[in-house]
Amino acid sequence: MSDTPERSLSRGQTIVLVATAVPMVAFGGLGAVGTYSNITSVFHRSATALGVVAAGEGATLVLALVLVGLTMLGQSAPAAVRIGLWTLPAVASLTGAAVAKTVTEAVVFAVTPMAMCVSAEGMGLLARRIVVYRTGVDAEAQRRNAAVMQRLAYHRARAANHPKKKARDGSELESWKLAKKVGTGDALLGANLVDVQRGRLTTGADAALAGMFALPVTPSAHGVTDTPAPHAVEGAGEEGVTPPVTEEDTQVTPELETAPSQGVTPVTPPPETPVTLEEIAAVAGVPTPVVGEPLSDAQLVVVLRHLRYTDDPPLSYRQAVAAFREAGFVGGEQRIRRAWGSLMSHEESGA
Repeated sequence: MSDTPERSLSRGQTIVLVATAVPMVAFGGLGAVGTYSNITSVFHRSATALGVVAAGEGATLVLALVLVGLTMLGQSAPAAVRIGLWTLPAVASLTGAAVAKTVTEAVVFAVTPMAMCVSAEGMGLLARRIVVYRTGVDAEAQRRNAAVMQRLAYHRARAANHPKKKARDGSELESWKLAKKVGTGDALLGANLVDVQRGRLTTGADAALAGMFALPVTPSAHGVTDTPAPHAVEGAGEEGVTPPVTEEDTQVTPELETAPSQGVTPVTPPPETPVTLEEIAAVAGVPTPVVGEPLSDAQLVVVLRHLRYTDDPPLSYRQAVAAFREAGFVGGEQRIRRAWGSLMSHEESGA
């Protein structure tokens, strides 16, 4: 079933559709009147003419109403109904041509019943399009695709397992012919494929832009550090500018110099905490890489950057790849090499 929300027809659409359906019914009725008049002129009996009209245009009208009803219920029409919509008017045309006395009359008598056939097909198509518009479900296209897929599955199995080579070759050829018909006429399938490709393009563009505009990350002895903050000093004349260092700033406090000799234990600063993978991903502007899930190119660079600077000295390519596999991340060898090259180029350029 489709996830498309059901839509209702606007008042203007309803008026246009009704105005379109009325001529279909009218011209189908005119075809029946014409057939009645033609048969009456030959047999001079109203009952005979009515019987011909009932067998041709009348039966076609019944099938048309069945087709419309099934379509409005969201169901596909059986093959007998679809075949009958063309067979019955054809029979009426042949009957008219057979009873005509001249060639001219034969042509006229044969063409007249086609009005009901076209009207029936037009009404069925219009009803089908209304249902597709409102519900997003094309039952007729689904029926065709289901039939094609069923035949395709059979021939693929036959091509793989049939004991006779000739049968296998025939099914292989038939499979390729059927493959061309998959999805034919299914507008909803085409729209879904466009949505899928649009999503992939969006993801690719997002990864490319993230790689272009990601903040640079520099290595340190204890891990990967974030982008240095601007040297803004409170009270400075201009924001982001470091004030000049004065002689007073460089002087060492005497108390600190003599503290060890007086038995005072100096306070050592806490060790730097390595930057986490989540923090690197946030700086790069990409979702945090998850173990076991496919990663984008930008995420691969983030993971390799994180692994490279988890130790001092930084890991080599082989060591980083081994750590990558051991951590359970997913990525092909070629993509990892490209990501590593991108990481190295950023380092060489000082980014």
